[in-house]
Amino acid sequence: MALDQQAQPSSFSITTPIFYVNDAPHIGHAYTEVAADVLARWHRQAGDDTWFLTGTDEHGQKILRTATANGVAPKEWADRLVESAWKPLLGTIDLSNDDFIRTTDARHEEGVAKFLQKLHDDGHVYAGEFEALYCVGCEEFKPKSEIVDGEGAFEGEKVCAIHSKPLELLQEKNYFFKMSAFQERLLALYEERPDFVQPASARNEVIAFVQQGLEDLSISRTSFDWGIPIPWDSSHVTYVWFDALLNYVTATGYGSDPEQFERRWPATHIVGKDILRFHAVIWPAMLMAAGLEVPRNVFAHGWLLVGGEKMSKSKLTGIAPNEITDTFGSDAFRYYFMRAISFGHDGSFSWEDLSARYQAELANGFGNLASRVLAMNKKYFAGRVPAAAVSADEQPADAAIRELAADVTARADERISAFAIHEAIAAVWELVDALNGYITEQEPWALAKDPEQRDRLAAVLYTTTEGLRVLAELLAPVIPQAAAKLWTALGAEQQLGALAEQPIREAGRWGRLAAGTEQQALAALFPRIETEGEGK
Repeated sequence: MALDQQAQPSSFSITTPIFYVNDAPHIGHAYTEVAADVLARWHRQAGDDTWFLTGTDEHGQKILRTATANGVAPKEWADRLVESAWKPLLGTIDLSNDDFIRTTDARHEEGVAKFLQKLHDDGHVYAGEFEALYCVGCEEFKPKSEIVDGEGAFEGEKVCAIHSKPLELLQEKNYFFKMSAFQERLLALYEERPDFVQPASARNEVIAFVQQGLEDLSISRTSFDWGIPIPWDSSHVTYVWFDALLNYVTATGYGSDPEQFERRWPATHIVGKDILRFHAVIWPAMLMAAGLEVPRNVFAHGWLLVGGEKMSKSKLTGIAPNEITDTFGSDAFRYYFMRAISFGHDGSFSWEDLSARYQAELANGFGNLASRVLAMNKKYFAGRVPAAAVSADEQPADAAIRELAADVTARADERISAFAIHEAIAAVWELVDALNGYITEQEPWALAKDPEQRDRLAAVLYTTTEGLRVLAELLAPVIPQAAAKLWTALGAEQQLGALAEQPIREAGRWGRLAAGTEQQALAALFPRIETEGEGK
C-alpha cells in the first residue's frame, strides 16, 4: 500500500537514524540522509504534510571513550563535532530537514525521563543482575549469532561479527524492560502489516529473530555516568539505544506538545540494515508498552561497500562527502547514490562509476538536452516558448512524448511510495532518453531551414520544452539545484510560480507551459570535469 494512502493520507513524517558523534560523517551516513531527503522532498512537493527529522546520538560509552581519548568532556566533544561536522553535512548534500535533534537537548532528556517513568509506573520495568558480552562499537549486548572467534591479534577472544573487535564481559545490576512479553504482539504486527518492515528480506530476518524468542532488555548502566539518569534511580543512566530510539517521539512533542505529536507521529524510519533489529523489534515493543502507535514503516537499506567491504572509519575506508561534492557538486552526489544503487540492497561505490555516470547521464544526457532546447528556442523563437501543435496536427512522435510524460510521472510516484527510489529515477530518465531521441529524429535544425515547416518546428520545440518542464518538476527532489536553474530558465517560475509549489503528482499534465513565455539563458547544469590524466 502506498505511504500516502495509509491511515493519515495527508501526513508524511520521515526520519533518519541519529548518528554517533564519535567521528565525522562519511558517505555511508550521507547516503541515508539523501534517501530520506528525496522522499521528504517528493512528498512535500506532492502537497503532503511533510516533516523530516535527523540528528545526533551523543550519549553512551563509545562517545565517552572518544571524548576522553581526545582530552575533553563528552558534551564538549559532542558540541564540537555537531558544529564542525554534522550540521555542515546538511548543507554539503543539500538536505531539507525540518528539525535536527540532539540527545543532549533538554526537550529530549525530559521526554526520555517521562517515557521511562511511565514504563516503570505501568510495571514494564524491573531490577536485576546481568552478565553478557558487550560491543562498545555497537553499544549492544551481542546475541550469539553475532559473536565469533577472534583471529590474528585477537585469537582466543570473542569478537563482534560487525566490528571485528574483542567483546567486553560486563556484569552489572541494571533495570530491565520486559521485552519478552511483547513477542507475540510483535509477530502479529509483522503478520498483519506485511509492509511494516521493508524490504521483504529485512522483514524475514526480523521475523526469524523474534521467533527464536525474545529476552528482556537491560535499559540502564552503572559503570559510567555519561547518559540520561533513570528518573527513579539517579545512580543509573539510560542505555544509549533506549535513549536514542526515543528521539523520534521526543522531537515530535511526546509529553510536551500533544497536538504536534498527533500531527507528526507515526513516522517512517529509514535505517541501515545493521540497526534494523533495534528499530523493528525493540522500538515497537517500547511503544506498545507505552500505549503509543508503532512506526508507519521501517525501511532498511543496504551497506555502501568500498573495495568489497562495508565503509568504516576504523578500517580507513570512510570517504567524506565533501571529497565528492567539492568536485562533482551536491546534485551529482545525490543523483549517483540514488540512481546507481538499488535502494534496499548493498551497493559498491567507485570513483570510476561516479565519473562515468556524471558525464553520460547528467552532463550529456540531461544537461546537454536542456541547453540544446533552450538554445534552439533562443535562435529560432527569440527566446520564447514556441506554440504547440494544434491537436489535429499532433504527430505520433509528439503524442508518444506527451503520453510518456504522464506515464513516468505516475510510475515514479508509485515507486517512491514503495521506497524504490532508484526505480523512480530510472522511470523519469526514460523521458530524458526519449526527448534526446525525439530531437535526433525530428531534426529541428533541418526544419528551421524550410519556412513552410515553421509550425512543425514550433511544435517540435514546444514538445521538448514542455518535456523539460516535466523533468524539472520530477527531478527537483533528486537534483534540486539543477532543477531550479532549469525551471527559471524555462520561464516557468514567472508563469507558474516557484518550483517547490508545483504538485509533483500532476507534473505529467501536458500543456502547462504557455506559448510566448519569455525564457532565460541557461548555464551548463553539469559542467565538464577533467579527470586525472586528461589534458596532458
